[in-house]
Amino acid sequence: MEHQVPGIEWLGFHFDLSALLMIGVTSVLVLILAIAGTSKISVTNPSKLQNFMEWVVEFVEGIIGSTIGSKHGKPFIALGLTLIMYIFIGNMLGLPFSVVTSDHVSWWKSPTADIAVTAALTVIVIALSHFLGITRNTKHYFAHYFEYKGVMLPLHLIEVVSKPLTLAFRLYGNIYAGEIMIGVILGAGWYGIFPLAIWQGFSLFVGAIQAFVFTMLTMVYISQTLIHEESH
Repeated sequence: MEHQVPGIEWLGFHFDLSALLMIGVTSVLVLILAIAGTSKISVTNPSKLQNFMEWVVEFVEGIIGSTIGSKHGKPFIALGLTLIMYIFIGNMLGLPFSVVTSDHVSWWKSPTADIAVTAALTVIVIALSHFLGITRNTKHYFAHYFEYKGVMLPLHLIEVVSKPLTLAFRLYGNIYAGEIMIGVILGAGWYGIFPLAIWQGFSLFVGAIQAFVFTMLTMVYISQTLIHEESH
């Protein structure tokens, strides 16, 4: 059964209340996890949560090292850590269950199952990458556009425009499709218990992969605008 999303109209704009709610929930959960994992740091007797957070940091450092490089990448560890934690937790929120009222209004879902959320994340990432290119690598940032001659320049500009589109739609499409499949399986009643368990495990894998891919591509885009001089 198709569910409606709660929303309000204000100044000609439509606001999805469930998306705003889940954005807030995701932000709070990420903040709680970060504080809990770093509040009682111990070198000799680290907690399991501290070990987990250290592993996540090392994982992000590996992503940055393979894309931007350790020399240029240190300032972006916090960005990568925030992205991968926020997107992964957001992906997982709509996985185990959903909250639907008696009038078929859906309040609980993954915030990343909303194209407006993934598009906002993408705009931030793309804007940041170009801002860094313009401010920290000005000469090579503008010079590389003149390397394309004739028809190659429009093709390159199409590629530049397509990056944020593919980044936003890839994350949205995978998470939204996963939630649709969960709804379809739940519609099968008791017969859907076993397929649902399998799909939940697969959705966990997809959610983790999408968080990794988004973070990886973010660092790739930053590296492409930030370190042109090394490629020459």
